[in-house]
Amino acid sequence: MKVSVIGAAGYAGGELLRLLHAHPEMERYTATSRSQAGKPLAEVHPGLAGLTDATFAALSPAEAARGSDVVFLALEHGESSRVVGDIFAQNPALVVDLAADFRVRDRGAYERHYGPHAAPEHLARFRYGLADIAGAELRNAKAIAVPGCFATAAQLALYPLAAIPGLSPSLFAITGSSGSGVQPKATTHHPARANNLFAYSVLSHRHEAEMGEQWRKWTGASDASARLLTHSGPFVRGIYLTLHAHAPEPGQSLAAAPSLFDQAYGKSRFVRMTQAPPELTHVVGSNNALVNVATTPDGDEVQVCVAIDNLIKGAAGQAVQAMNLALGFAEDAGLQGGGIFPC
Repeated sequence: MKVSVIGAAGYAGGELLRLLHAHPEMERYTATSRSQAGKPLAEVHPGLAGLTDATFAALSPAEAARGSDVVFLALEHGESSRVVGDIFAQNPALVVDLAADFRVRDRGAYERHYGPHAAPEHLARFRYGLADIAGAELRNAKAIAVPGCFATAAQLALYPLAAIPGLSPSLFAITGSSGSGVQPKATTHHPARANNLFAYSVLSHRHEAEMGEQWRKWTGASDASARLLTHSGPFVRGIYLTLHAHAPEPGQSLAAAPSLFDQAYGKSRFVRMTQAPPELTHVVGSNNALVNVATTPDGDEVQVCVAIDNLIKGAAGQAVQAMNLALGFAEDAGLQGGGIFPC
């Protein structure tokens, strides 16, 4: 398998290269970057030191895609849609986009959160790559849109609950500073982040667009709602999310919620149910998602806790997992490493 990673200088790009380096089907990969062209990969991504002497290539997206079996786009939001036509013209077997450009099928919802779409004609070509739920549905996909990190954690909490009509959950989530990307920003500067916690994108986080679209699809209700409350935490990696919901009707019981999660994830390779609320440090460095579900004794309330690594399960790891499912490889190929503890 010959792979190109376009825009490989960011955090997600670096994790992609690290995971692909360990993939048993990998023949070679090419990493491109406009800002880091000519520099050794390991100079930008120190975790690759000793693994490769390769340098970032100064290739256009079309040049990088030529002759590649798989093309990963690790570009900033809005950039993928500007180059994907040139990439499709090179006829790779699979295109995997880690940005938001093709996650949301509803153009109105997309434009409310991201602005005008540069390539709406390609939207229908992409499958939404929530790998642990889509599973075999991704087989033979030609283009995959990888879900956002918050959206991944949120949807793993939501999916089993779609079987309960009328539920309107609230989801409180905290992310590490790496979720904001490699370029420094005021809110990711260490003095602003350390020993601090704050909400952002209040009532308007972008990942609500894809989360809401999938929630309505799963419930079959066009007016189904779920609210995502996002926060920035004083750590580098990971997302910790807690979902809470009341029974929709008086006297209705949510006591069956734990069994719904067992049914949904009992055979999952990467989603693991825990007896107690998970800890973030137990997933950092892995493609695992730890999930705990609890209900009150009277069945009136349900609480779900989810812990993931935002750069792996929320980005690069899920991208590789989706690729594996699309191409018929073992689902965990290149993803068999455990987490890093303590971290």
